[in-house]
Amino acid sequence: MNLGQVLGVVVATQKEDSLRSSILYVVQPQDETGRNVGEAVVAADTVGSKVGDQILWVSSREAALAMPETFTPVDAAIVGIVDRVEV
Repeated sequence: MNLGQVLGVVVATQKEDSLRSSILYVVQPQDETGRNVGEAVVAADTVGSKVGDQILWVSSREAALAMPETFTPVDAAIVGIVDRVEV
């Protein structure tokens, strides 16, 4: 699992059928201190997050497994909203 922050919404007028009910967000990966690391990714939301939220996200096969239909073509999925991080 990875930490990140939701930066914005991706608007797509055409999507794979299994993504029609999903919101796609631009997510900035972060380290445990909240510093930005790496490049932003597009992630499908599974938990009802919104712009500005700090979130947990997964990638690869785990992202597809987090979706309602497990054969959804996604590379990243938001699987949690962070309340706080204690280091």
